[in-house]
Amino acid sequence: MSRQGELDKLQQEALAAIEQAADERALDEVRVRFLGKKGLLTQQMKGLGQLAPEQRKEMGQALNVAKQTLQQAIEARRAELQRAALEKKLAEERIDVTLPARPEAQGVVHPVSHVWEEVVEIFADLGFSVAEGPHIETDWYNFEALNIPPEHPARQEHDTFYFHPREDGERKVLRTHTSPVQIHTMETQAPPIRIIAPGRTFRCDSDQTHTPMFHQVEALVIDRDIHMGHLKWTLEEFCKAFFETDTVQMRFRASHFPFTEPSMEVDINCTWEGGQVKVGEGDDWLEILGSGMVHPNVLKAGGLNPDEWQGYAFGIGIDRLAMLKYGIPDLRAFFESDLRWLRHYGFAALQVPTLSGGLSA
Repeated sequence: MSRQGELDKLQQEALAAIEQAADERALDEVRVRFLGKKGLLTQQMKGLGQLAPEQRKEMGQALNVAKQTLQQAIEARRAELQRAALEKKLAEERIDVTLPARPEAQGVVHPVSHVWEEVVEIFADLGFSVAEGPHIETDWYNFEALNIPPEHPARQEHDTFYFHPREDGERKVLRTHTSPVQIHTMETQAPPIRIIAPGRTFRCDSDQTHTPMFHQVEALVIDRDIHMGHLKWTLEEFCKAFFETDTVQMRFRASHFPFTEPSMEVDINCTWEGGQVKVGEGDDWLEILGSGMVHPNVLKAGGLNPDEWQGYAFGIGIDRLAMLKYGIPDLRAFFESDLRWLRHYGFAALQVPTLSGGLSA
């Protein structure tokens, strides 16, 4: 067969393959097979040097015409495939406007998430920044640096989630409070310090008012000449803003926490009507948090000189705050994934708490 005959046969074979290409990937394989660097038509063009001058000229023109023909056929087929793919996609994604409208979205914000944002909003207005720490802590950060002695009940396995010992004998723990963030902050940030540390904490406990995983927010202020008056004012301003009342009365009771000295439990006045608690009214008292002046040993553990720096700290249960403010009777319901409960106590997605617009509005 002559070279021209071979070229005609090759061109017909290529055109047939282009026409049969089912998608762009298959079409690209055809292009490479015939027009690629090692393609069949490319090999024909590389062999022109072996022909006589007259034959080389004639064959060269024929090869160029064949190449252009195949390129045009490939582009035409590509356009057809793209058009077909678009029509298929439009048909599959077509919307029937005669169908009934979808119901409104049912998603709501969990009360804990909403109260978390309320707390952050209040303390941000008071000049506090938000600090975070790991959920898995060493014994040093969770206990030792916080002046918690080895014999303290909180260190027992019936109260704390311990991990298996490592090769060096160290046992990591799921943090039992957000207080370790205090040490991390003092190690990395020079005073003055004014932070809150909201986050998850873990303890071996489960009943109507306790769960194995719960949420706390820790506050820490370190500066020169800090005293109890600063602590009391901060707590009073927080309670007024959070419970959205100007009549909160507070009672400070002496207590003991290893990481503060002196330590105080804080109560607020309230009244119980119809099973609901109303803060800022009545003669009853409700315990809400623990607080105190940062113990000198904790300051030393954080790398600060207690003769130069003083501070106060307090911790609040975010879940407990949500229960008190929104009348939720059982803490365990927070984690049961009951959509009926969530729709009742939840908040709209755009209901962002702000001091100017109202935290719970």
